Amino acid sequence: MKKLLISTTILAFAGTGLAQAQMTEVGPGEGQLDIVAWPGYIERGETDAAFDWVTKFEEASGCKVNVKTANTSDEMVALMNEGGFDLVTASGDASLRLIAGKRVQPINVDLIPSWSTVDDRLKDAAWHTVNGEHFGTPYMWGPNVLMYNTEAFGDSPPTSWNVVFEEVTLADGKSNKGRVQAYDGPIHIADAANYLMFHKPELGITSPYELNQEQYDAALNLLRGQRELVNRYWHDAFIQMDDFKNEGVVASGSWPFQVNIMQGEGQPIASVVPEEGATGWADTTMMHVDAPHPNCAYLWMEHSLASNLQSDLSVWFGANPSVPAACTDGRGMQTAEGCTKNGLDDFEKIKFWTTPVSSCASQGECVPYYRWVSDYIGVIGGR
Repeated sequence: MKKLLISTTILAFAGTGLAQAQMTEVGPGEGQLDIVAWPGYIERGETDAAFDWVTKFEEASGCKVNVKTANTSDEMVALMNEGGFDLVTASGDASLRLIAGKRVQPINVDLIPSWSTVDDRLKDAAWHTVNGEHFGTPYMWGPNVLMYNTEAFGDSPPTSWNVVFEEVTLADGKSNKGRVQAYDGPIHIADAANYLMFHKPELGITSPYELNQEQYDAALNLLRGQRELVNRYWHDAFIQMDDFKNEGVVASGSWPFQVNIMQGEGQPIASVVPEEGATGWADTTMMHVDAPHPNCAYLWMEHSLASNLQSDLSVWFGANPSVPAACTDGRGMQTAEGCTKNGLDDFEKIKFWTTPVSSCASQGECVPYYRWVSDYIGVIGGR
């Protein structure tokens, strides 16, 4: 993953006293821990009794875990801006905004004994490390997959994202119009840019997060065409699953989490990373600048890196652990073959979510994220 050129706001951190006083020791837990998390990330056996990495933590630490589920990165940023939370499982399109807004604090990795077990590709990743300061512990990573209904596609599974971007006739003889979904978040513009990187190389796109005005306009135009096909713009994983099961939706960008659950239910669902490649996410557990329960927060960050938790979460979510040993040490459900299937060896092929900024590495001047936000609202609204 190439190093990001970070926005002026973040660059201004250098030499301005960004670093706060870090904790030097972890004391007894305060009895409570409040986490903002993606769906499926913090499980206590309520969805499936086999997946529970909260109960034993609560018993051992005395920290009662409360989870506020967020369905988009923008929602996570808004919740952290409001405050009252200890931790957030932030993706790369949120983490730098949280650092820039001074909503999260640098962590003392010396207080996290399992830090040494973290994948070396993630330890100093640009989406949680600024000026040598770590602003969280890596949690999980993976691709955004193309999920599809096998009955609609028959013996011809999709090989391209064109089935969600352009009108085509599927193997069942019907058009895809009104049967596809798109992600309800500005970062979906990057999916359009990724598609154009492959099909319109003349645009010169080298990163789907670093777009000049011409490249950006091309991505928006592709999304305006997609709007004519979209059944629903989804952001709730469980509503998306319901739409696949009950509302005739047959193809959409999705997460392995939804694929795994529906396959477990016996639904005719499969997924693929198409020929154009995929965007993806590498999520970091970050600590609020005013975390009300910092000792519990540090205890959880250490707990989150346990290989048995990482292993089970990898199976549950269909993603990759931040601790490679979780694939092979037998402490959890995951296996080396399972991690390979989830794409452990494809790290360099994934275009990880990052926050688009005006000063960008590939071409000097790019369209910043605040424009992505307003313009994507316009696309969804038909403008």
